[in-house]
Amino acid sequence: MSNRYQRSSTAILPVKKTRLCTALISRLEEGYSKQDFYSDVLAGAIVTLVAIPLAMALAIASGVPPQHGLYTVIIGGFAIALFGGSRLQVSGPTAAFVVVLFPVVQKFGLGGLLLSGFMAGLILMTMGFARMGRLIQFIPYPVTTGFTSGIAVVIAVLQVKDFFGLQIVELPQDFFSKLLELSKSLPSFSITEFGVGTMTLCILILWPKFNKKIPSPLVALSLVTIGCFFLSKLAPEFEVATIASRFTKGIPQSLPNFHWPWDVLNLTTQPIAVSLETIQSLVPSAFAIAMLGAIESLLSAVVADGMAQTKHDPDGELIALGIGNILCPFFGGIPATGAIARTTTNIRFGAKSPLSSMLHALFTLLTILLFAPFISYLPMAALAALLVLVAYNMSEYRHFLHILKVAPRSDVIVLLICFSLTVSFDMVVGVTVGIVLAALLFMRRMAEVTEGHKVISGQYLSSNFSEVPPELVVYEIEGALFFGAAEKAAEALTDITDDIKGVIFVLAKVSAMDITGLVALEGAINKLLKKGKKIYMVGLRDQPKELVKKTVMKLGSENVFLFDGIDEAISSATETIKST
Repeated sequence: MSNRYQRSSTAILPVKKTRLCTALISRLEEGYSKQDFYSDVLAGAIVTLVAIPLAMALAIASGVPPQHGLYTVIIGGFAIALFGGSRLQVSGPTAAFVVVLFPVVQKFGLGGLLLSGFMAGLILMTMGFARMGRLIQFIPYPVTTGFTSGIAVVIAVLQVKDFFGLQIVELPQDFFSKLLELSKSLPSFSITEFGVGTMTLCILILWPKFNKKIPSPLVALSLVTIGCFFLSKLAPEFEVATIASRFTKGIPQSLPNFHWPWDVLNLTTQPIAVSLETIQSLVPSAFAIAMLGAIESLLSAVVADGMAQTKHDPDGELIALGIGNILCPFFGGIPATGAIARTTTNIRFGAKSPLSSMLHALFTLLTILLFAPFISYLPMAALAALLVLVAYNMSEYRHFLHILKVAPRSDVIVLLICFSLTVSFDMVVGVTVGIVLAALLFMRRMAEVTEGHKVISGQYLSSNFSEVPPELVVYEIEGALFFGAAEKAAEALTDITDDIKGVIFVLAKVSAMDITGLVALEGAINKLLKKGKKIYMVGLRDQPKELVKKTVMKLGSENVFLFDGIDEAISSATETIKST
């Protein structure tokens, strides 16, 4: 990337590095040929065939009509690709969002969902400009695996109703209440719906074994839809639920209309009442959408980089995500983020630039305008089967089992708690508790390896001093001196006798120090100074040294000394002792 993309060290906001369209501009600057364009057209067309059924299925699973998923592909997919920092990323509705969006729709309706998506866009833009893109890498692996597997379980459970053709008006919000309601509805099981779902699932699984060039969702849904259409004509008693029968208006054969998100009619035909109370109620959902969107999009961008040997700009991607999610609600789109499956398809079929993702959005729009009536014949059981496969693929059960087998017990605990809370409550609770628990366990491990101990004479290797004078004592502190380990490290200083004239602290192995560690060190040194001891501090690294200079040195600059090496400290201390 050229120097003009680099951030000035004096800038308040990283505008240069995270300016808009960095991925597209940098790709075009490298040169873009007619052949590259043809490759993008092909990749965009193939991704469209995958995106359309997924977008509709995910919208339905989120509790809204299917066209809102398509509008997300058109608006969000185009905007995020245009403004983003990942060259080959494809964005749109994703399965992970279902567990967050479905409860919002149940409580606040479509208008509440659109408003929370708009708020999430603002949060994402703020995260991008605050340069928080790199923070996602600090989320522990057991947490991401735990909540991803939990989301997969919830999505699979949500598909049981349509896959088995159960007669349920509305599923409850609570997970275990869902299971209870589904079990009560088993007598309404439809062998026809189950057969359609099973046939779709079999084709989805088996088709890639014979042909990997044509996406299996296109083949499976096309064959099943055509088959169901002709069977319903030949045998009137053959009846399955379709998009057209579930949603009376089907798929509108028109462009997405502009409207204010808060004025859109809810599923109850009433617009959401926008008030401070409503906004406050939607903040947790908006935050969850933003966090999940950021995590999934940046993980997808990392996967894309590994496959295509590119490098994304995480902060620029977050800003683009924010823009896309701000625009989507004004056209009826639900929240969008980077989609790993569509991104890998895009790369596998030869995409060269963000234009492929932009073209897939345009192809989706063209499909709506030309083929909306035909799309409405898609069976609900077939879409449920598609999401069952999506849930299976995102469950990461192999990684889940691998962690259970080989990971330390603390990581296994984090994994299981994060998974259980995501399933039982929601993703926000699971991720929050998982991260906090992982942090606490990590701090405990760090505290265990941080220690302070007295160095026996001659133990500390020195070129000039094999023996330390008896009036001196050498203490070495190893590890990060932070709030979890400060007290433990200071315990070794309790046995200093009155005949000791000077204390040498060897701090070369202290990698970092926080305010609690500094206060503990400052308190220990202050006690020693009051007893008339001289303090010699050796080998401080840059970060601890800055803190020490600001505080400890002010306790008594004539009695506290800093040295780079142990030899200098022992020599100075020995001379001081001899002169007293």
